[in-house]
Amino acid sequence: MFRSPQVILFSEDVPRAAAFYLGLGFTETFRVPAEGEPIHVDLILDGYKIGIASARSTRDDHGLDPISQGQRAAVILWTDDTAAAFAEVTAAGAAALAAPYRWLDRLLIAWVADPDGNPIQLVQPL
Repeated sequence: MFRSPQVILFSEDVPRAAAFYLGLGFTETFRVPAEGEPIHVDLILDGYKIGIASARSTRDDHGLDPISQGQRAAVILWTDDTAAAFAEVTAAGAAALAAPYRWLDRLLIAWVADPDGNPIQLVQPL
């Protein structure tokens, strides 16, 4: 009945948010409109698909009232080196939310935020 789930993150600046995720290694798979400033972009990384949708367009086109700032959802990215990933992503401009720390003696975790404030957890198995 259902297939290909994905999460949509609402943004006040779709091009900025899409560029951020492209910088993390995501690949763009879909854009509306195809030319000019997008109101929606889909991205994929290792089979994980997210969409970035314009909060304004979502209100105007679909009658919803999305919240486009704050910690509404978290993107989780697994890595082989949390400390290096944290350093690279924050050096590229991501806001640091929590430096790498051990959790349950099984994981090394760090938190950053995307340009709209969505938390991103960087996780490494120990």
